[in-house]
Amino acid sequence: MSGDDTDEWLADEVVCAAHALIGARDRRALLGIVGAPGAGKSTLAAALVRQLGCTAVNVPMDGFHLANSQLERLGLADRKGAPETFDADGYHALLARTRAACERGSTIYAPDFSRTLDEPVAGAVAIAPTTPLVITEGNYLLLDDPPWCELCECLDAVWYIDAPTHVREQGLVARHVHFGREPAEAWTWVATNDRPNARRIESSTRRADRRLVWDGTSMRFDDTAA
Repeated sequence: MSGDDTDEWLADEVVCAAHALIGARDRRALLGIVGAPGAGKSTLAAALVRQLGCTAVNVPMDGFHLANSQLERLGLADRKGAPETFDADGYHALLARTRAACERGSTIYAPDFSRTLDEPVAGAVAIAPTTPLVITEGNYLLLDDPPWCELCECLDAVWYIDAPTHVREQGLVARHVHFGREPAEAWTWVATNDRPNARRIESSTRRADRRLVWDGTSMRFDDTAA
């Protein structure tokens, strides 16, 4: 999924719901956005930050990818993107720190992920103490397995994005090709890596507070979802 700066694809109700988290409590709010690979998590987070301006910042889970050198050392290079290829404890600690730092009035710095480098970049995201909403998006915010299951302790709400499989996978292939893979290699990576990860993510969606649907033209809440 790809968005644009006009954000016409994003329903107003979604922006309003994110804005409602600000000031709904006497502390900084943390909103989690979860979904399978290619569902549009980073696109939604970026759109919300644009719409909410200086009141929100995005801290992506992808900043906690293990470095490629560590994946090679651990024999996990061909599993990059699976839960075991992230520093989950570091991610949990960073989310917990965002509350304490706000109370202390200090800025903290979070890592981001560069698709060009295919590596995490330390200290790339500044979280000012005056920013009332931290949005964090990633694949595994709702997994039952430790230490992932502890993440919800840090989050005030988690929204799950439901997108059609064929739309997600076509977008993933296009992304992989854009960053250097041959089309056949990209489809193989989707089938052997992204697809199994998606099934694992989808098995944990019952824990989401709200469900968003992407139909190819718009993203909105599905209030009929169980």
